[in-house]
Amino acid sequence: MGKPVVLVVMDGVGWTDKDNGNAVMHAYKPQIDELMTKWPHTTIKASGTAVGLPSDDDMGNSEVGHNALGCGQIYSQGAKLVNESIESGDIYKAAAWRGAVDYAKEHDGKLHFVGLLSDGNVHSNISHLIAMLKEAKAEGLKEVRVHALLDGRDVPETSALTYVDQLENTIAELNDDTFHACIASGGGRMVITMDRYEADWAMVERGWHIHVMGDGRMFTSAKEAIETYRAEGGYTDQYLPGFVIGNDGVPAGTIDDGDSVILYNFRGDRAVEFSKCFDYMDTFDKFDMVKKPKVFYAGMLQYDGDLHLPANFLVEPPHIEHTMSEYLVNKGVMSYACSETQKFGHMTYFWNGNRSEKFSDELEVWEEVPSDVIPFDQKPWMKATEVTEKMVEAIESGKYQFLRCNYPNGDMVGHTGNYEATIIGVESVDLNLRRVMDACKKMDYALVVVADHGNSDEMVDKKGAAKTSHTLNVVPFAVYNGPEGTEVKEGEFGLANVAATVVKLLGYDDAPAEWLESIIK
Repeated sequence: MGKPVVLVVMDGVGWTDKDNGNAVMHAYKPQIDELMTKWPHTTIKASGTAVGLPSDDDMGNSEVGHNALGCGQIYSQGAKLVNESIESGDIYKAAAWRGAVDYAKEHDGKLHFVGLLSDGNVHSNISHLIAMLKEAKAEGLKEVRVHALLDGRDVPETSALTYVDQLENTIAELNDDTFHACIASGGGRMVITMDRYEADWAMVERGWHIHVMGDGRMFTSAKEAIETYRAEGGYTDQYLPGFVIGNDGVPAGTIDDGDSVILYNFRGDRAVEFSKCFDYMDTFDKFDMVKKPKVFYAGMLQYDGDLHLPANFLVEPPHIEHTMSEYLVNKGVMSYACSETQKFGHMTYFWNGNRSEKFSDELEVWEEVPSDVIPFDQKPWMKATEVTEKMVEAIESGKYQFLRCNYPNGDMVGHTGNYEATIIGVESVDLNLRRVMDACKKMDYALVVVADHGNSDEMVDKKGAAKTSHTLNVVPFAVYNGPEGTEVKEGEFGLANVAATVVKLLGYDDAPAEWLESIIK
């Protein structure tokens, strides 16, 4: 016999015995410890090939993690999709690439590349940019500009100059009498351009002024900008203020009429808003754009399949079918999803296979708790209590047979590099888990607790510096108050095995043939 099921994603809470600044290990977490000792439990993979990434050296992330959780399958994702397209040459045959090249040529314009400059392989990879720069020259483009968003989050926190040097060396080799490329602007990813879920449109506005208008503090090189800001404010890369490259007050490359723009990030969440600026330019109302250049705009991928945003994109995204939500809707199951803004899209859009719309307005209820616009280490408990209150209310209503939520703390606070604050973040999640567990016990619901990838479990790198990126560690998985006889199987499992596990706990034995097997017997 099955039971209604609650699923909790503890975002960024990996599981390892190694102590490299392990905020999970050192947090006071009696609930998590109980789940991982007294109830059916195991650890599962949440990175690399288990979530569709090129190799097991590739860190997982929330997007591919929630795709896998929500669809029960492994699809080629992000970097792997782009790698395959570049290796085959298909990317340069795509209508979007041809459109960008042709538009710039026809209007004697520039080709601009905007994106995260690192090899973190979470949002982007510098190798993709370099490949496209070389192709741009081969196809006869004359002027190319790069607008470099600095990482320090998925890679070491002060590694920007490594990637700037790599890019500058490539540009030096390409530049000649027929071709001229250069870095035109930049700034930290958490300061300009890369907001997500409309949490802080001011970030995007700052990026618009920097990239499009050349309106910002000017330096003669990206290296000068980075070194100056570090000396003045001690900034790590992700928080470096925006900068413009130029000489004598003249920007090296604003985005103007007749230009083409390619956003080369492949991950969608922090690419949607910047894409809206271009695709929705005629009706855009989030900030005063001041300048509205007539350009050809394309993204690396289509970042939102339901919004068809952007209209032009270089690489087809995975077409995800047979999701858990669709399965449950066909069963007539009422479901509920909740998180605060920072991970709301993961519980909905990514969970539903990169779809903004519900499969059923009657059977799916989504509730968002607005996130605070504040550095997360200043309030590491974030909105965990508010999310918990909504979850408990939904559980005790008895209306829903499947409920899910995400606690972002372990990930969002972990990304700040603040170890002490991250411990508080993990403890906040654990404290709220007790209330969810008690509600499940009261209503006789089964509870599945899992994480989507690691982060807070490893916060110091090999050199002893703060580590702000995700990790390759496995993640916890536990079933609380499951049906009698619930037992975890032997073997290696990953996030894509969770969907079949959930429907088995619900009492169904006809999981889609496309899904990976259940973790429980």
